[in-house]
Amino acid sequence: MTSPAGPVGLFDSGVGGLTVVRALRREYPSQRILYLADQAHVPYGDRPAEEIRGFALAITQFLISVGSRAVVMACNISSATALETARARHWPTPVIGVIEAAVRAALEATHDGTPRIGVLATRGTVASGAYPRLLHRLCPEAVVTQVPCPDLVPLIESGALNGATIQARCRGYLRPLAEAGCTTIILGCTHYPLLLPVFEEEAHSIFETEPVFVDPAQAMVDELRHMTVLDQSSPTGEMRLLTTGDPEIFERQVRRLLGITDAVVGKAQWEAGKVRAVSPVEAAS
Repeated sequence: MTSPAGPVGLFDSGVGGLTVVRALRREYPSQRILYLADQAHVPYGDRPAEEIRGFALAITQFLISVGSRAVVMACNISSATALETARARHWPTPVIGVIEAAVRAALEATHDGTPRIGVLATRGTVASGAYPRLLHRLCPEAVVTQVPCPDLVPLIESGALNGATIQARCRGYLRPLAEAGCTTIILGCTHYPLLLPVFEEEAHSIFETEPVFVDPAQAMVDELRHMTVLDQSSPTGEMRLLTTGDPEIFERQVRRLLGITDAVVGKAQWEAGKVRAVSPVEAAS
């Protein structure tokens, strides 16, 4: 049951959504956080949309059932396939999607002439058409170029954040956006901000004018701030991170990739299409 004193609940298929947690913790260190990584099913990007929708709705239900005051779909393909249904099911509890936040941030970053916006995303997010649809609704004259990046999430989940392979993949994915003259690029997967230094370095050599990169994690925090759903009353800012995969591996990923060392890491699992916590998760009182 939702509680006004509860944590902000967030989820993704893996560690990518923790970029939102990191940005949220940086600006609001006392905010209580409950995060679920569905690593039993990572990556989501190549799965059927209806399957992803089922995962997202079940995880949203779980996060609300343990008292989350709001739920953040820190996952682009979940936002593309399940957001409106989740909102209708759980109103008035806020359910927030990362795509809306990233699109608004991209349009705010584009000031001169016709917006030429690039989107780097998983195959599933690109196939959903969610980014062009929302961009054109808010700015009909926008020129949008999408590039699917199927290799990045598996590489990031394995711990690869630099090196020749990552550089080559990022360079290859950026080239079509450079050819299209994009001036703003949305990192359309919450894993991708972990590669932002590599994207910026590669863009320097292939763009005539270096583009602005939109970090969906920071855009999501800005969205939460504007919605006034954050709670600063907790003195501890406790953070609980659950995975449907291996908690020991997940804890090592959290430490190595994001430098988070003060979280309680636990286990969740799927049972008959529903999520339940194996390690204790206290419902908000």
